[in-house]
Amino acid sequence: MTDNNMSASSPVALDEESHSQRLARKARDAPFLVVGLTGLIGAVSYGVYAFKNKGKMSTSVYLMQLRVGAQGAVVGALMLGVIYNMMNEYVFPGKWKKDN
Repeated sequence: MTDNNMSASSPVALDEESHSQRLARKARDAPFLVVGLTGLIGAVSYGVYAFKNKGKMSTSVYLMQLRVGAQGAVVGALMLGVIYNMMNEYVFPGKWKKDN
C-alpha cells in the first residue's frame, strides 16, 4: 500500500517538505530549473533597470523589444535542454545514469 503524500524520489512527505528542500529536490530532478530561475531573475532585473533608463523611447516600443528578448531567451534555454538530453541519451549513454 502506498502513501499518496510520498514522493517517488524522496522519502520525505510532500506536506513536511520545506521550500528550500523542495527547490533542492527539483534542482536534482531537473537541473535546468535552476538555470531558468536564474535567467528569469536576471531578465526581470535588467528589464527594470533598462525601463528606468530608457530615455525618450516610447513604452510600447521598449516592451516589444523586451518581449522579443525574453522569447529569445526561452528558445535558447529550450535548445540547451534538448542538447543536454541528446548528449546524455545518444553521445554518452549510461555515463550519468542514476542507480535506481
